[in-house]
Amino acid sequence: MTEIQNLKRKIGGNILLEPLSLGQGQGQKAIDAIRKSNKEGNWVVLQNCHLAPSFLPTLEGLINEIEHDDNSPFRMWLTTMPSDKFPVTIVQNGAKVIIEPPKGLKNNMRKTYMSVDDKTLDHPTKPSAYRRLLWGLCFFNAVILERRKFGPLGWNIPYEFSESDLAISKNQLYVFLEHYDVIPFEALSYMVAEANYGGRVTQTQDRTTISVILTDFYCAAMCEEENHKLSESGAYYVPSDGSKADYLQFIQDEIPFNDLTEIFGMHENADITSAINNTNALLSTCLSLQPRDVSGAGKSQEEVLDEQAKNIYD
Repeated sequence: MTEIQNLKRKIGGNILLEPLSLGQGQGQKAIDAIRKSNKEGNWVVLQNCHLAPSFLPTLEGLINEIEHDDNSPFRMWLTTMPSDKFPVTIVQNGAKVIIEPPKGLKNNMRKTYMSVDDKTLDHPTKPSAYRRLLWGLCFFNAVILERRKFGPLGWNIPYEFSESDLAISKNQLYVFLEHYDVIPFEALSYMVAEANYGGRVTQTQDRTTISVILTDFYCAAMCEEENHKLSESGAYYVPSDGSKADYLQFIQDEIPFNDLTEIFGMHENADITSAINNTNALLSTCLSLQPRDVSGAGKSQEEVLDEQAKNIYD
């Protein structure tokens, strides 16, 4: 939803954006919103389509009734989790956008700071503290997302933390710093670890882990120490205050390309296990895509794989 709203602001104009969260009893409201937006040339966003499987056949019929008009600014956005109830024709005829966090702390931080502007970095009362704690919050977000690659060592359940968790936490950080003379770290930590991100966590041990990890990034040392170290060796640390360009340059030059396990509080062997698991998943996917039947003149599956492996090696 955040990305759709950003796109709307970027395009500008007089287009209105009407969001509607699907669920029980929302069917008729959705139908009315679609017809109204189509007539007036606005955007309609139907959120969480997977929560209204009984409405999806009706939605499919509505879409088929809409006449295509290249000159109309009308757009229908549908957000959903993966669902086997989602109509195939809508998937085939629509443009698909999938948002997944990039792999690695470096890429994750780059993505996050690409969406930040210099105006956002300026805080009216505590500009330096806000910049440093914002860096800590974004780094915390990247760390807990990357912990999923370690399997049960990272989280008991691979939680789907989303962009909205980070967006809400950033807004809260801004407001808390603006309204309190002394930074309320305990309140900030509770909102992030227990409410925003913790709201998705079902295991008690995982909830404790999130709280402990956050204490490394939401603490007084972040604001008081210049270039506060975020890991034991100091390979990860807080950059000096600067502009968006400065932060992006720091991410490019100073954050290691290959994540060090120390930032996750794990032994190096955990990285080996993660790499083996990723490799096995990749190879099993490749094997599942291979044809099962081979014609007389065709190459066998083993010959195709040998040839492909040689090409990659060369």
